[in-house]
Amino acid sequence: MKKCSINSCLYFKNMIIVQYDGSWPGLMSLIFEVYEFNMEVHAICKSNEISQQHLFGETHIVYTDGNKAERVLKGIALKAGKSVVQELYCAYLSEQNDIELLILRLVQYYLGSKVKVSANYGHEDVLKLKQIIKSVSRERHRFKAFVRFRQMEDGLYMAKIEPDFNILPLISSHFKNRYADQLWLIYDVKRNYGIYYDKSEVTEVQFDLIPSDQHVINKAHESEVLYDDLWKRYFQSVNIKARKNMKLHIQHVPRRYWKYLNEKSVALG
Repeated sequence: MKKCSINSCLYFKNMIIVQYDGSWPGLMSLIFEVYEFNMEVHAICKSNEISQQHLFGETHIVYTDGNKAERVLKGIALKAGKSVVQELYCAYLSEQNDIELLILRLVQYYLGSKVKVSANYGHEDVLKLKQIIKSVSRERHRFKAFVRFRQMEDGLYMAKIEPDFNILPLISSHFKNRYADQLWLIYDVKRNYGIYYDKSEVTEVQFDLIPSDQHVINKAHESEVLYDDLWKRYFQSVNIKARKNMKLHIQHVPRRYWKYLNEKSVALG
């Protein structure tokens, strides 16, 4: 068996891998402890996502602490502004690889600067953050228009989605305000959780078994067949074939969204 050199052994010994529960308060608790213990973090991973590359080095486990998380958020808001907190949260919802390390570096950069630097596009991490936010915001905007509800037999309006990013927390207030007098559920089948509105509050829900598309259709209110047909007829009537531009259409309504758009069962030719 090949032995590591002294320098290699020291390198692995100094590597700190931090584990947390994957939640936003958990990440803020992690940042608090990075400062508390003056850690040089090599990698951040969720508790259920330990990979072979994280087997070396020292492991530090973070347990979510509401007080620690709140102190970090207040510190960021005070030093960099409340809008920066929202930007970091938006980036966290992107779920991109190593997003936690990016957020950690940015917090250290913001808190370590004597002036506000959140608009310093010359900084590599700031620029990357802005690009991520742009992508997530575009996805959020699209799903405000692309969610298709289907009324169930019990009166609940249900919609299934598969967004690229975890945008449910970003669209909940929009649908709460728009459909304030209805019971509705928007379920992210990719992440296996949804948001449910009971005409008063929005809460997160999770199914042990995600209902299939056919099951949703079978349990739909009888009027849904009529509404489906009316919507498809409307779509056909406004779809002027002589002006068809599929390239532009796909640019505004990418194919990955078509699965849950009932008008897409109409052939576009």
